[in-house]
Amino acid sequence: MTQAVNLLHEASELLAHAGIDSAHVDAALLLASVMEVERSALSPFADIPLAEESAFRQLISERAKRIPLQHLTGEAHFRHITLEVGAGVFVPRPETELLVEEGIAALCQHHGVRVAVDLCAGSGAIALSLATEVPHTTVYAVEKSPDAFKWLTRNVEKHQVQLASVSSQVHCIQGDATELSLLANLDGSVDVVLSNPPYIPDEMIPRDPEARDHDPAMALFGGPDGLDVARGVMHVAHQLLKPGGLFGMEHADVQGQSVPALMAESGGWSMIEDHVDYNKLPRFTTALRSVTE
Repeated sequence: MTQAVNLLHEASELLAHAGIDSAHVDAALLLASVMEVERSALSPFADIPLAEESAFRQLISERAKRIPLQHLTGEAHFRHITLEVGAGVFVPRPETELLVEEGIAALCQHHGVRVAVDLCAGSGAIALSLATEVPHTTVYAVEKSPDAFKWLTRNVEKHQVQLASVSSQVHCIQGDATELSLLANLDGSVDVVLSNPPYIPDEMIPRDPEARDHDPAMALFGGPDGLDVARGVMHVAHQLLKPGGLFGMEHADVQGQSVPALMAESGGWSMIEDHVDYNKLPRFTTALRSVTE
């Protein structure tokens, strides 16, 4: 048997050599996953049994090939929830948490039953965060990809007890988030619409191998300028929202001017504002559906 501290040191060096900035954290999380404990419960001087050591070394080898950490552990942490993720679904990023904060703040201004829509829902990170953090919220989560939809429904089912405890619901809808007729029964009745659509221009290659090689293309690429899906989502959001309702949409860090300009040009929006992420880069735009048009 080998002590955890020695295994972690060796693994961290291997991951760092593979170009992974978070080498030590990733190694610790993978060892914790193998040992079926929280990372904080890992003892550096614990002896790791041979079977677990072998499994850990295999995971480190795969991580060194830039397979996403979340695919290896099978889960992704987002705000206050843990999501199951894997091949076929976009791994939620911390930056999207800031978009969710805006949606939560807007929902909390409403009393009684609150209604929200998550367009391009993926794993359900946005939808489940809104529903679990704001009581009495009904969220409609729309996802087109059959593969991603399986992860979405799995995660919603996993959180049923938590949802019930705050009297919230998440309804999963498989369909095109840019289709105006998909949620036509909700037109003009929604308090908040959030979306993290595909927004990378088709000719742009993602920098990180984890995204380039493992995130589904449907969740990444949004046409020649990256905004084809965003345009459709914007029109759907406008149709769904109550006057004064909030729309928030994530975008690439190079679209901090083009997305607000797109919304201003389309008309029907007020209080258009762009927001930065944790790295102070442009990341998402919010606006209110105009009260008078």
